[in-house]
Amino acid sequence: MSAVDFLAKEKIWFDKPRYDEAERRFYEHMNGSPQPTKDAGANTILQDIARARENIQKSLAGSTGSSISSNSADHGELVSRIKSLELENQSLHKVVENLRAALSKLECRVSVLEKSPAAVSPASAPAPSVPYTNGTAVQQKTSTPAKEEEEEDDDDIDLFGSDEDEEADKLKEQRLKEYAEKKAKKPAIIAKSSILLDVKPWDDETDMAKLEECVRSVQADGLLWGTSKLVPVGYGIKKLQIACVVEDDKVGTDMLEEEITKFEDYVQSVDVAAFNKI
Repeated sequence: MSAVDFLAKEKIWFDKPRYDEAERRFYEHMNGSPQPTKDAGANTILQDIARARENIQKSLAGSTGSSISSNSADHGELVSRIKSLELENQSLHKVVENLRAALSKLECRVSVLEKSPAAVSPASAPAPSVPYTNGTAVQQKTSTPAKEEEEEDDDDIDLFGSDEDEEADKLKEQRLKEYAEKKAKKPAIIAKSSILLDVKPWDDETDMAKLEECVRSVQADGLLWGTSKLVPVGYGIKKLQIACVVEDDKVGTDMLEEEITKFEDYVQSVDVAAFNKI
């Protein structure tokens, strides 16, 4: 018989649940009924639950007692604070009453002092002391300011006049005339400015000597040309930087730019590089 035929006839693998159930019953029968073990486990759980309830009740009772004690302590503290505040309030009332009394006394004193100068009459003022010499009173001279001023005015009046006043007037007029003549001869200050111009050519082939000659050919009253130099700009191109001094009332920068830019064959543009008052 082959192994395949033996396994085909064997039924143990197909009836395994039945054999497991039979084995379980056998062991239960050998060890006794499992019901008491289940009851014992339930009893232990119930005991644990009862103990937990007791602990919760005890904790609640302790918390209520502590809350009552804390409430009583807080109440006592509030009562003590209220008493202290009442004492402070009473002391403040006393201080306020004392201040009011002192203020009323001060007001009375001030009112008395304000009334006292008005009550004093001129008759009650002390009479001026009169000096005595050898038992006889010396009469003091009293003069008012108005009388003193009148006496001074009388002294200043010169009925006959004097030649000194006329001479003083002539001398004054002569000095004023000399001052006016001297002031007229004094030259007036002329406002001048120093200007530095940047004259740019069209390209590097422009004749810079001819360009400078054209710039210096610009002449005007109050214009004086100064030194000049060539400053490289880039790509072989150089600009003419030339200085001049001008009178502000006669020559301006606009006039210089307009006159120089007339040489269109040599000049591309004119810029003011610096401008300073002299």
